[in-house]
Amino acid sequence: MKKILVANRGEIAVRVLRTAQRLGYATVTVFSDADADAPHVALGDQAVRLGPADVGESYLNSERVLDAAAKSGADAIHPGYGFLSENADFARHVIEAGLTWIGPPPDAMEVMGNKAASKSALADSDVPLVPGYSGNDQSNSTFATAAEEIGYPVMIKASAGGGGRGMRLVTSADALESNLDSARSESLKAFGSDELLLEKAIVDPRHVEFQVFGDNHGNVIHLGERDCSIQRRHQKVVEEAPSPAVSQDLRDRMGAAAIAAAKAVGYTNAGTVEFLLSDDGNFYFIEMNTRLQVEHPVTELVTGFDLVEWQLQVAAGDPLPATQKDVQLCGHAIEVRLYAESPSNDFLPSTGPVLHWQPPDGDSIRVDHGLASGQEITPFYDAMIAKVIAHGPDRSVARRRLSRALTRTVTLGVETNRGFLLDTIEHPTFAAGDATTGFLAQTWNDPPAPSPLLPALAAVVLTTHQSAPDASGLSAFRFPTAVQFDSRDPLSRIDVTPRSGSIHVQSATQDITVDVISCGNNKLVFECDGLRSRAAFAIGPDNMVWIQYGRDCESFRNALLAPAGSADTAASGRILAPMPGAVLKVSATAGDTVQAGQPLLVLEAMKMEHTIETPSAGTIAEVLVSAGDQVTPRQLMVVVEPTAPAAT
Repeated sequence: MKKILVANRGEIAVRVLRTAQRLGYATVTVFSDADADAPHVALGDQAVRLGPADVGESYLNSERVLDAAAKSGADAIHPGYGFLSENADFARHVIEAGLTWIGPPPDAMEVMGNKAASKSALADSDVPLVPGYSGNDQSNSTFATAAEEIGYPVMIKASAGGGGRGMRLVTSADALESNLDSARSESLKAFGSDELLLEKAIVDPRHVEFQVFGDNHGNVIHLGERDCSIQRRHQKVVEEAPSPAVSQDLRDRMGAAAIAAAKAVGYTNAGTVEFLLSDDGNFYFIEMNTRLQVEHPVTELVTGFDLVEWQLQVAAGDPLPATQKDVQLCGHAIEVRLYAESPSNDFLPSTGPVLHWQPPDGDSIRVDHGLASGQEITPFYDAMIAKVIAHGPDRSVARRRLSRALTRTVTLGVETNRGFLLDTIEHPTFAAGDATTGFLAQTWNDPPAPSPLLPALAAVVLTTHQSAPDASGLSAFRFPTAVQFDSRDPLSRIDVTPRSGSIHVQSATQDITVDVISCGNNKLVFECDGLRSRAAFAIGPDNMVWIQYGRDCESFRNALLAPAGSADTAASGRILAPMPGAVLKVSATAGDTVQAGQPLLVLEAMKMEHTIETPSAGTIAEVLVSAGDQVTPRQLMVVVEPTAPAAT
């Protein structure tokens, strides 16, 4: 191998590229139109456009990926994870094209990629299987008979895929048929197959998986386990290594079973054998993921091995660089998945431009990401934007380091699950190492109310930033002003007044004084009640300000500023400030009848006075400023209801 094409995007593409380049390989990246300016594209030595944003026309289009390899002269393909990484037909096409496939054999992928086929392949092995049914007869009546024999509760699963799609927990016979029908429909849409299997439901288990590696010289070893029990809707949220529930004896037994599963299908390269671990210490094979996993960094941190480097070595025909006795687990590592999503809105994905991105740093902190400030989060791909991982000599240190790292992670412009992740890893059950797969369903409620200080800080940022955008203090802020935020709460006016080097913030619910130490480069340093603190901020389009303070992050829009591109004042009756300045005089009162050209107020700007007149005849509906206020460009000052034209 000389030149490797990475057939993926985002953080996994960046991850693979860095190891490949460290080892001296030339690299090629691919991209869709939506990712043309993404960091992973620039990181490769060369890049090839695949097509439009739609995955079927880009990252999932195997012909275009192979054409990209031919065009760039790449002689090997690394699929990353997701997309084509577990597509056995694609792997065969890569090999048939004379390229090196950096992954497991296609036949092993095909067997282990189907839950029913994998169970059949392991039927005569020493791998413990969950009691169940995975036969060819897919009729509801056959499933009903099997469920009675297995005993409720049972779990319906899609044979062709995972990730929670096509999965249903059924606790009684009368609910089986409807769940079978919905699982078939979901599985067909997700995987192109409606084949199902039935398993005995292991109630409230741990999800423990083993990283395995095989080479082309007959060697297969495991690199210890990862605990992935923290899941939401069967999607992993937090992963750690080693598992707090696995003793050395259990590790040896589960590891032996994982190796047996890999050997049963002639497996080589990286793979993950997943088990359910019940509270009685018994464990059962679930499935094998025939690729590198999202959570592989925790294994790397506790073993000291670079798993992508191992993948490249095995693909090149080299033997594994270590034996089983060389694998020693050192310390503890925990990983969380940072998603662009809204926990308060049923975790729906959040899209838009990332106004400011600042990953954390610190001892034993690792952040895998492919993100940059200004990058657009689109609806076309998975919502995960980064992985934050902490390592420590023991679990408690790793957890504390991770908590601090998450607190210092800044993503402004889109909503994220950062607060949700903090709540999860700081929960007493997780801290004690006692969480099972039912943990989130049993403990997660709506997020707590954010800090009441956030609106005040947003008002301070807007005022300071607009008054003195290049200053670190309050030198240009001399006049009282007001902001009015349009957020989840009803419109609320916040009056902001300079006071002896400080800012006084007053609203219906707050009356505080904020000493601004500095405000710039997306960071606000302030003192309030004798406590000096930091907050991150970003100001986006349409007068939106994002504030992150501690675990909380919220966005606020100043309703007193008209959005860019809004209707002109003459047509709408909305009188906007044409420039920054101070209001010297207000001549209008709500309810007044005015004529076109009548003076409404006087602004002072650049040491000159400017008279603002009404654009048309009408009635004053609202006056939003007072003498002494400072205004910013496009701030709404007066609303005039135009006189209706006479009937003809």
